[in-house]
Amino acid sequence: MADEPTWRPAGDRALLWEAGGSDLATRNRSARSFHRRLAALRLTEIEDLIAGAATVLVLLRAGAEPPPMLLAALGDSAHQPDAAADQRVHEIEVRYGGPDLGEVARLHGVAERDVVERHAAASYTVGFLGFSPGFAYLIGLPESLATPRLATPRTRVPAGAVAIGGAFTAVYPRATPGGWRIIGQADVTLFDLDADPPARLLPGDHVRFVPR
Repeated sequence: MADEPTWRPAGDRALLWEAGGSDLATRNRSARSFHRRLAALRLTEIEDLIAGAATVLVLLRAGAEPPPMLLAALGDSAHQPDAAADQRVHEIEVRYGGPDLGEVARLHGVAERDVVERHAAASYTVGFLGFSPGFAYLIGLPESLATPRLATPRTRVPAGAVAIGGAFTAVYPRATPGGWRIIGQADVTLFDLDADPPARLLPGDHVRFVPR
């Protein structure tokens, strides 16, 4: 990865900004900060801003050209993450012992209790939302627990399933198909259309898992 942020065209009316550096947590913090920076500009030429793990996709309105203010921001190699305001901390109780806990332990050559202890001891940050409404990709999983997704996804993963997918961990907000390794279950509502905002976990929030 480049040490400085870069950007390039993406399709016929989008631009992709990518944070520099090699550490995912730092790159994600930069991406979240840059997303806030662009949103604050309130440029009418921008139709949508989509933040990823270490990127921001800028979707322009049909027929619009990138305005000079946007190009200046994209080309600012000196961009530094701002201090995120109002970061919230969530504690989520987990009943560890999901259907993939034993396999995750076997793949890493440790006991199941070691997987539980390492997973619960870490402090996580919501990197971005995706896949389904309210699905928060949590950054902070110990490298010793990073586990590939299932070769064949399940047709149904229950709401509240706590799972590992590559270098991320997450809690499924509702029942959906999914290929992440399930290691536990949480009784928590993560997406509610009647709430404001509907998603309980938002980018920049911190999460701790508490074994039950």
